[in-house]
Amino acid sequence: METVLLCSKIVPRVLRFEDNRKFSFRHLNKHLKCHSLRTDSRNTPLLRSFEATKNPSSFRYASWVRPRCSISSSTVSESENPFNPLFSQFQSLSFSSLVDKVRQLKLKPMDVVKLTVLSSILLVAAKKALNLVFDPFFWMYFSWTWLFWPWFIAVGLAGYGVYCFRKHWLGEANAFEQLGIVTSVFTWLTLVPPACFNGYLEGWPYVFFLAYHYFFFFNVSVRKRLYGDYYARTHDPKWDVNTPLWSRVLFGVGIVVGHWLAAFEGPELHRLPGGWANVGIWGLIVVTMLMHYDSTLYLARYSEKVVVPTAVVQFGPYRWVRHPIYASTMLLFATYCTALRAPWSLLFLVAVCLVYYSKKAKLEEELMVESFGQSYLEYADKVRHKFIPFVY
Repeated sequence: METVLLCSKIVPRVLRFEDNRKFSFRHLNKHLKCHSLRTDSRNTPLLRSFEATKNPSSFRYASWVRPRCSISSSTVSESENPFNPLFSQFQSLSFSSLVDKVRQLKLKPMDVVKLTVLSSILLVAAKKALNLVFDPFFWMYFSWTWLFWPWFIAVGLAGYGVYCFRKHWLGEANAFEQLGIVTSVFTWLTLVPPACFNGYLEGWPYVFFLAYHYFFFFNVSVRKRLYGDYYARTHDPKWDVNTPLWSRVLFGVGIVVGHWLAAFEGPELHRLPGGWANVGIWGLIVVTMLMHYDSTLYLARYSEKVVVPTAVVQFGPYRWVRHPIYASTMLLFATYCTALRAPWSLLFLVAVCLVYYSKKAKLEEELMVESFGQSYLEYADKVRHKFIPFVY
């Protein structure tokens, strides 16, 4: 009877004892033995009888539902095994099968070396990420305004930017890859320098990271509005005015150095004043954006394919300076240094921009005089300042 109680959760519906004999439930009196179904009743879930070992007629079991025994000696079928889908995949696993799979992939020794190096890099990156996540120092000082800078993300973004720049140099970069170039550059201009010297980020670096994106995408947005995409149209190459390569490289290096100097010169980010003291900086950001947008818009209206001017533009910001787009770029860099309280870096960046943009503006003005003649000379005589109103 113990076997019946352990093997079944269902109480027999009819249980009749004959001859009024006493029946013991002690574990030493094992009177019953559960027999398997007969051949003629294997297709039905009902058992018709139990036989006693000593006296088969001692009791009868009229009808009961087939039990499911959790301690039965019979093996569980594969269909009832819940782990069967998991372990069935490893039944045929062997060293020879792995060798066959490697041969099917046709891996060369150099491919194995590359996979090994890549796996090692991913393992190290995962370890660094876990160490950062479980670092108590990180979570102790983490908040919505303080964010420790993850160097592995910055380095990875820089590598992706170099890859995208190579494709752009070959003329194969799509719109997303061009965005990757810009984002990686602005990350290493506005976010990485203050994070390097402070150990965390907050406040103005985030603001200027977004402002730089918005500022330098005005020209691209104009192309999108006119043509429906971001790519330049074929035009006369004489309008592609560029200074020598060494000059452009030095200009880029100077801009990067100026932003790093600003992060080094300025005080710690949490020491920067807030509140009404920053109203002037927000005003400079708005003026910079409006100046750049109006300059780009008026230039596009009087230009063919955006880069080929059809007339001398004398409206909007062009009424005060002859090169308002370059002037707005210098104003953006100056505003960044002002927000970080770095006056010497501000002077350095303005000097770098003046040297480079003066050479480029001279080439452009010579081309404008060649194309429009007296009309541009009259405009230049009326608007004497190139970049800074009433100053230069």
